[in-house]
Amino acid sequence: MGRVFVAGSINMDVVATADRHPKVGETVAGQAVHYFPGGKGANQAVAAAKLGAVTAIVGRLGTDAFGQQLRTFLAAQGVDLALVKDTANAHTGTAVITIADTDNTIVVVPGANALVSAEDVAAPVLAKGDIAVSQFEIPQATIGEFFKRARAAGATTILNPAPALACAPGLLELVDILILNETELGLLAQTALHDTDEPVRFIEAARRLPTGPDTIICVTLGKRGVLALIGGEPSLIAGRAVKAVDTTGAGDCFVGALAARLAHGTAIRDALAYANAAASICVQRMGAAPSMPTAAEVDELLAKRA
Repeated sequence: MGRVFVAGSINMDVVATADRHPKVGETVAGQAVHYFPGGKGANQAVAAAKLGAVTAIVGRLGTDAFGQQLRTFLAAQGVDLALVKDTANAHTGTAVITIADTDNTIVVVPGANALVSAEDVAAPVLAKGDIAVSQFEIPQATIGEFFKRARAAGATTILNPAPALACAPGLLELVDILILNETELGLLAQTALHDTDEPVRFIEAARRLPTGPDTIICVTLGKRGVLALIGGEPSLIAGRAVKAVDTTGAGDCFVGALAARLAHGTAIRDALAYANAAASICVQRMGAAPSMPTAAEVDELLAKRA
């Protein structure tokens, strides 16, 4: 069985709930404020660990109170923190999130995450069968070095290019599995996309990306499910109808769950269906990392739908 190594961000999410999002220059009354462990890297690592994969995260924290709280939380979820450095000259990454009617807006202040370096990602000793995961909340040059080392070791690379940013030249060529939503796909393919578009629009956009010839591209479409290009052929994994409470960590849950199943040797289409089920549980709970389901919960859901 392979291991999951996530090179990525670790944040504290400060979440405010309200009836609606404010307009520019407007103040609205909120309902509650919550503090949740988050950061795309941490979310994905927690998801993989709770779903049974041996999981380590490579990243940085500040030496402030948030950093101490996040260390305690991640350790309790079974994530190996041996590759996480404390950084005295930067604060712990923070995300300010507003949730209204299940939709969210997010402002991320990177802090220590911006200092994750090539030296940091050189520390893990990867091997064939391992899964190397990253996303765009740490420097792209660091991600490139991480994926080069992973490829050299025979590990599988997974990139979640979120938040939506322009991609450094050559980075997508190092990616075995690319997981992105319609906004991120639209930016990378330089075309306007919406989650209500017909599947053919997403397929056309995905085929324009400068990936390697064997890259698997997975477009997450929320309640519509997941559209995957595998060997150049499209495959749709239908979504699951649930009452969403907070969609903040859904994409990260999908990424972590897919990585966990691939580390266990599961075939890609079965792993995609499993990840889709895990994400449907995640959105029914508040918070990002704390909302990640256990393997028992996903197995129970899949058994009900069998």
